[in-house]
Amino acid sequence: MTYKPNTLLINPTITSRSSARFPLSLLQLAAALDRTGNSRVVDGNVDRDVVGETLRALASEHVDAVGISVMGGPQIAPAIAVSEAVRAHFPEKPIIWGGYFPTLYTDTALTAPYVDYAIRGQGEESFPELVAALSNPTDEALGKIGGLSWKSSDGIRHNPNRRFSMADPGVVLPYDKLGDPRRYLARTFLGRRTAAHQASVGCRFRCTFCGVAAMFGGATALPFAARLERDLRYLKYELGADSIQYFDHNFFDREEDMIPLLEIMAKLELPWWCYARSDALLNLSESSWKLVRKSRLRMAYIGAESPSGQMLKEIRKGTRPDQTLEVAELCRRNGVIPELSFMVGPPENTEEETEHTFEFIRELKRINPQSEIIVYVYTPLPEGSKHEKDRGKRPSTPLLDLDGNPIVFPKTPEEWTEQRWVDYACHADAPWLTDQMRRRIRDFVTVLRCRFPTAQDLRSPRWAKRTLSAAAAWRYSYRKYNKPWELELANRLVRLRMPQVSGL
Repeated sequence: MTYKPNTLLINPTITSRSSARFPLSLLQLAAALDRTGNSRVVDGNVDRDVVGETLRALASEHVDAVGISVMGGPQIAPAIAVSEAVRAHFPEKPIIWGGYFPTLYTDTALTAPYVDYAIRGQGEESFPELVAALSNPTDEALGKIGGLSWKSSDGIRHNPNRRFSMADPGVVLPYDKLGDPRRYLARTFLGRRTAAHQASVGCRFRCTFCGVAAMFGGATALPFAARLERDLRYLKYELGADSIQYFDHNFFDREEDMIPLLEIMAKLELPWWCYARSDALLNLSESSWKLVRKSRLRMAYIGAESPSGQMLKEIRKGTRPDQTLEVAELCRRNGVIPELSFMVGPPENTEEETEHTFEFIRELKRINPQSEIIVYVYTPLPEGSKHEKDRGKRPSTPLLDLDGNPIVFPKTPEEWTEQRWVDYACHADAPWLTDQMRRRIRDFVTVLRCRFPTAQDLRSPRWAKRTLSAAAAWRYSYRKYNKPWELELANRLVRLRMPQVSGL
């Protein structure tokens, strides 16, 4: 009988149990691994003792490899903790890191003694090939696996990138590996039982600051309508989901490709949230917008980024400021809340660009008062983290700190756990910002979110949100953002939801 390798897949803790969503990337990997072997999923967002649960799993069953999904920011520390525990208690077990962090910072990941292999980009093909090769891990066998970086006797080796898979695998995600999948349905402003789903992967745009572009290199794969209908019917009729949060990197692509999907969604009428682009929404025909309305799109997260056409061009966004204003009005007419994100504090013309963005946000709120605004600090990817197709093309101006010194990015996973680098990865701070500029940004965001509390906040009572909105009205009207001490004090009591921190 043919031996089937067994793989333990781990999602390190990154959010609260109440905010846990389906670990879709691990479920996708599990489906791929189970074609020729077996897999088990440990989700740290639900199994809070992720280290203990991992060690118990390794002690109770034979495991050939441990795969850990690693994002940047707050997930680095728990990923290190579980990796170190596995290495200490089961030193013979191969440890494989996959996901955004090892794709963007491959050499950094492999400097760690607790990381043996790194999968770059998509892992559905590379991961099973690696697990199969681990039965006899020769340099020749490992060297044939696309997208793999690994430690050989000659040092770190990087195999060529694996070609992006455009095929729709049509796999059924093994939700049963999560125990009761209904515990992942959450109460949100969309509904009482919101499920997370990902229909497509990748994005055909090449924004220089975006991890998706670095991960997928400007490629995207959309699902067949039949698969989307099968998945949504399962979520709605088997699990009882009443709304969907789509984690597609860019849900709206070309209109002709979207129509069959929108027809399915219009038939099932599950209120939904997604990522979108202003130009894609503006280019939809009225007949397609009719489908969007019938499918009950409630909110679209749109990367507006900047009111500066020059900056949008430099970061290869592919949109214009006037399109941001137009899409805010378009969404208002169609009953969709635009959730618009902006990047402030760029390394050049920092104060001027930031103040310009503040004024542009005010114009958006005038056009569509329901517009939700997310403010981030602009923190571009290091040149070496970009996709290989984009490295060296339009190289950005060297990043300098306040003293004019070149910014040196972390060389180890441990350095990325330092708060300043967690903040950088989460677009919350940058080395070139002065304390005065940091305070200016914080003060503006405080006034803005008190004046216009997010529709996503179900926890705070209505009276409290109305009171905060009234208290912030004079500051917002007269642009008196500095030192909003009374709003900060009130926020300690009300604790308004911050979408840029907690998400939907």
